[in-house]
Amino acid sequence: MNKEKFETVIGLEVHIHLKTASKLFCRCENIFGGKPNSRICPICTGQPGVLPVINKEAVKLAIKASLALGCRIKKKSVFARKQYFYPDLPKNYQISQYKLPLAEGGHVYVDGEKINLTRAHMEEDAGKLKHTAAGSLVDYNRTGTPLLEIVSEPEIKSPDQAARYLKILRSIFRYCEVSDCDMEKGSMRCDANISLRKKGEKELGIKSEIKNMNSFRGVRNALSYEVKRQTAELEKGGVIVQETRLWDEKKEVTKSMRSKEEAHDYRYFPEPDLPPLEVEETFIQSIKETLPELPRVKVKRYMKRYNLSEYDCGVLTAEKELADFFEKAVDGLTKTDEATVKTLTNWITVELSGKLNVAELEITRSRISSKMIAELVSLIEDGTISGKMAKKIFEIMWDKQESPSDIVEKEGMKQITSDDKIEGICKKTIENHSKIFKKYLSGKEGVIGALVGSIMKETGGQANPQLVNSKLRELLAEKK
Repeated sequence: MNKEKFETVIGLEVHIHLKTASKLFCRCENIFGGKPNSRICPICTGQPGVLPVINKEAVKLAIKASLALGCRIKKKSVFARKQYFYPDLPKNYQISQYKLPLAEGGHVYVDGEKINLTRAHMEEDAGKLKHTAAGSLVDYNRTGTPLLEIVSEPEIKSPDQAARYLKILRSIFRYCEVSDCDMEKGSMRCDANISLRKKGEKELGIKSEIKNMNSFRGVRNALSYEVKRQTAELEKGGVIVQETRLWDEKKEVTKSMRSKEEAHDYRYFPEPDLPPLEVEETFIQSIKETLPELPRVKVKRYMKRYNLSEYDCGVLTAEKELADFFEKAVDGLTKTDEATVKTLTNWITVELSGKLNVAELEITRSRISSKMIAELVSLIEDGTISGKMAKKIFEIMWDKQESPSDIVEKEGMKQITSDDKIEGICKKTIENHSKIFKKYLSGKEGVIGALVGSIMKETGGQANPQLVNSKLRELLAEKK
């Protein structure tokens, strides 16, 4: 199978639940879970004679998210009826936007590459089906939840890039606090259009749409499978059929669901019960003023201010909560020179992140606070403790949630930095290791490491290793 003959073209349609108190067109609560069909009303279930009313807060959040993506906000957009007949759609149509969406254009940078966006538009969500041995049940609680759909241009080049694109979108929306983007709860979902074409060709190949992906891993694996499937079909001279396919998470394959609908299949027409949505420039500007510092901008600031690597900055800013934790920790340091901030960064991105991953905890539930980790790093930098001692203290901090200063005091773990004490320990060690001393005198200077190791072991790691090393060399040189 020669994959090099073809190139992959992917476009994503990402849906996010907007974090409002109520649904898009009615006053039913917009919260996850609960007793099935307990948060529904005649409006969200499409009873005859009811009239939808637009949720202003949903419009605000949709505009905020679109501005964060660099989209152009349209002063006038129109809701339309999208006709389709699914059991979880009680009205037998969805109120969405089609020809005149809320926002157009925009872009996202992934690995330095610019992925352009086509549009961002508002719509309502459908309900949820639950399949059992006895039959299928439907829960309409989710029906009418406000959604923003973000449609990319077909410019994504690989399954891995698609997964990274989604992570960046999630990060941006969480920074803006427009959605929690929890894929397990369905508040961020993704449909993917994927096609292959021969390298060098400009015309797009026939695409397949993949649905039923609810994780970054699922998106990456489903698209990877589809690349292999389409490549194999084209290699043997077959034809790709335009269709909608479902991702089977357990079997890790895509399966044909139905022929792919075109826009005319939905028979769009303007929603007769809603007037055009008109927004004034002053309204848009007031929302723009609430935009936070976004991840990409924060990365550049950290790189410039603290001289950190782009990789480290990317890790620190991937989640707003982690960036907030880092900044609070920096504020808690006794000194904020580049070396100290770099040490702090390593403790957060390696040691603390490792603990959180094992415990399956978010940074907001960390057993070690930003104040505690800043104090630990400050103790290292002022020479009170060594890096090796800090790791022992860190373990106690995690287990007992005590401050590092209290632990140092209780356990008697202060680093030995007195020149006289270090000299005395070194002299005693040289006397007790005459064989090693003789090897040193014969020219094997590398054995000094064994003497340093012996001292560190004897002092429980409390002797300052740099001072031990320099003092040993000084004493040994005198004895030559």
